[in-house]
Amino acid sequence: MTAVDLGMPGLPTAPRGVGHLRGTQSFPDAARGALRNGQLRANLGHATSTIRGKRAAVVGELPDWEQLRAAGKALKTATMARLDDHLEELERQVTARGGVVHWARDANEANEIVTRLVLATGTSEVVKVKSMATQEIGLNEALEGAGLDVFETDLAELIVQLGEDSPSHILVPAIHKNRAEIREIFARTIPGVDPGLTDDPRQLAMAARAHLRERFLRARVAVSGANFGVAETGTLTVVESEGNGRMCLTLPETLITVMGIEKVVPTWRDLEVFLQLLPRSSTGERMNPYTSTWAGVTPGDGPQEFHLVLLDNGRTAVLADEVGREALHCIRCSACLNVCPVYERAGGHSYGSVYPGPIGAVLSPMLTGVEDNASLPYASSLCGACYDVCPVAIDIPSILVHLRGEHVEAQERPTAEAVAFRGLAKAMSHPRLWHLAQRGARLGRLFSRGRPTLPNALPPPVSGWTRSRDLPTPPAKTFVQQWTEEHRS
Repeated sequence: MTAVDLGMPGLPTAPRGVGHLRGTQSFPDAARGALRNGQLRANLGHATSTIRGKRAAVVGELPDWEQLRAAGKALKTATMARLDDHLEELERQVTARGGVVHWARDANEANEIVTRLVLATGTSEVVKVKSMATQEIGLNEALEGAGLDVFETDLAELIVQLGEDSPSHILVPAIHKNRAEIREIFARTIPGVDPGLTDDPRQLAMAARAHLRERFLRARVAVSGANFGVAETGTLTVVESEGNGRMCLTLPETLITVMGIEKVVPTWRDLEVFLQLLPRSSTGERMNPYTSTWAGVTPGDGPQEFHLVLLDNGRTAVLADEVGREALHCIRCSACLNVCPVYERAGGHSYGSVYPGPIGAVLSPMLTGVEDNASLPYASSLCGACYDVCPVAIDIPSILVHLRGEHVEAQERPTAEAVAFRGLAKAMSHPRLWHLAQRGARLGRLFSRGRPTLPNALPPPVSGWTRSRDLPTPPAKTFVQQWTEEHRS
């Protein structure tokens, strides 16, 4: 595939995304189970409030934070408008510096490319840098299916992998686990671990370090994602906090990077903006402890074979949506998850997709097509907190409303809720019908028995509404009646 095939407005689009993006059950069903797990809610509440506090402190230090947000948004908008040009330039620059560029339409193509490249080296092991793109396409499962051993090296990803679990947060995959649970996982799964291992964070980190060190030293192939790819110079960038990424990016003989096509930035100077926005919004740090950049291959220094896999997997279909394409601006900081009241209570697993939280509620349905993740656009209170903290000012609430509209339009049979609102719209369009409806609504006072809200146990279909919402008791007099009485004189 060439960049000309990338589905810019007016051009063909690649297939919708596949991989680990499609939900296995509806968000409401999954969330109900999560809400019954008190330990999960406690873990999430503690972790997200801690990250929120750190972010607020470092963001508050910058008097020009809003200008930085505006700059990030403008850069992303301009990049998406000429995405094909920037990707072609990135390919030229990577190739000129000794790298090899591969284009993948979807998860299947990306997995086939990476698997073939790894098998060609003759190795049986792969070490990985934390990567949302490789989770999105299910790369670990594809490599394991080819008989390869895959080792996650990020501490939180390691916890999830050893616990045979799945990530529940973009930045902190094991956010749903507490120290005691992590200690149990390590004691059960790490060979030769100290029997006296406690849940002290330092001891846990040292146990993971010892477990991973020999894998770093013997690894011949590493797989990474990329936070940014600079078209001007062919430079790839990975930011992280533990140093595991630096080990993977420098020690192996072969490095394979899977990068979503939206991660490209035009110039080296553009990183100046994003490397201020990203760490403050993600980990609450002024800068990431490890910022690794590389371009192609340098003889005698680092990997001597470099492959860049540019992943579409539904992104060009998103780009063709004039409202939703803003979701491609996301720099995967996870700030929206940490402020979302829905995510904090329901957790990441409830979303049933690699991308949880507010950004996942828009990105996953757009990558797969709304009907494959139809419940996710409704997994929000539309409070707007996600927009307020987004470092590139993505208007997530507006995109959610847009996707809800798409879902409603796609229904062959109208839902009971849609029928009810159509009836309400008709009544509100005719004064006589509206007055009759208001009088009829007063019958609801019979169910309230003097309480300010109607009972939750109302009969269907109203029970579907009141099960999760308070429905106020209708007033004794309508607004028109009260207005008439007060202004009669």
